[in-house]
Amino acid sequence: MGLVERGLEFLDHITERAGYKNDWIVVREADTSSDYGRLPYERPIKEHIVNGVINLDKPPGPTSHEVVAWVKKLVGVSKAGHGGTLEPL
Repeated sequence: MGLVERGLEFLDHITERAGYKNDWIVVREADTSSDYGRLPYERPIKEHIVNGVINLDKPPGPTSHEVVAWVKKLVGVSKAGHGGTLEPL
């Protein structure tokens, strides 16, 4: 199975879990070098943590800055940030 098929299989898997399905049109296949990254499901957990995003619903009370400090300590990274809205949903 080529890289395109594996990538589409992964996308189908996550979209089906969300309750919908996409039809894909492959215009052409192209190989890529592993020097430029890898498919998400082939990445080790550490790579997801270092290069990824953690979606967190902050509870009332602690500041966003405090929560970022906690996440940095728990995950063991030196850089982290936050973003979002100040309006409750």
